[in-house]
Amino acid sequence: MKIAIQGFEGAFHQVAAQGYFGKQTTIEACATFAELVRKVKQQPDVDAGIMAIENSIAGSILPNYSLLKNSGLHVIGEIYLQINQHLMVLPGQTLEDIREVHSHPMALLQCIDFLEKHPHIKLVETEDTALSARHVRQKKLKSVAAIAGKLAAEIFELDIIAPNIQTNKNNYTRFLALSREAQPTAEDANKASVYFHTSHERGCLAKVLTKIADAGINLSKLQSFPIPAKEWNYYFHADMEFENPDHFEKALTKIAPLTENLKVLGIYRKGKTH
Repeated sequence: MKIAIQGFEGAFHQVAAQGYFGKQTTIEACATFAELVRKVKQQPDVDAGIMAIENSIAGSILPNYSLLKNSGLHVIGEIYLQINQHLMVLPGQTLEDIREVHSHPMALLQCIDFLEKHPHIKLVETEDTALSARHVRQKKLKSVAAIAGKLAAEIFELDIIAPNIQTNKNNYTRFLALSREAQPTAEDANKASVYFHTSHERGCLAKVLTKIADAGINLSKLQSFPIPAKEWNYYFHADMEFENPDHFEKALTKIAPLTENLKVLGIYRKGKTH
């Protein structure tokens, strides 16, 4: 399968794509998430997409929720990926040789405790972790290290001289698998993603949430967004977990009269951690 990802070869999106769709997956690299959505929708040789949606430390990636809502794509699954950052160099280089570290600003921030122990090393921000690793290899940059994932080190044949240097060892990113076509609901499906909005009246959202709880549903995510044409009105993205799809359908029936523009993005199996 060819899977659209945001980022470059060796990026965490590629790790997530291989974890969900299999090791033989090939990637279609996209510069932005908007390009990812566009290629999944319009490019026939792209089978699906993998898109980051939230991080356990940084929180929701808000623009991606809006992209998803307006994309017309379907959520067919999810995967949780532990984000481990490694310091990598050209073979033969050591930590004592390093004068610069190149990586995405977020990766540098995630590793700041380690980096502050080496104040002589200059931090250089780049647009992507895997791209930083590629530049070290292609440009044969001695005295320069990159911070990226293990896959990048393998692809670009770099040595990891300091593994797992992220400050927080429990850093996970949730990725959604996206498809042009909806898939039949599997018998073991136990999670769904929906959008809806309510009237701007006292207690409307509380009534919806009560109906969801009464149906035996665990609301694992509720994210609000302003409606541009209606000041101080909001729509909501909700992730619901349940024991079987019948419980979810029952909940939909109960909340439909209390909501507007209720849209199911996908019913799928709750993701595993990789």
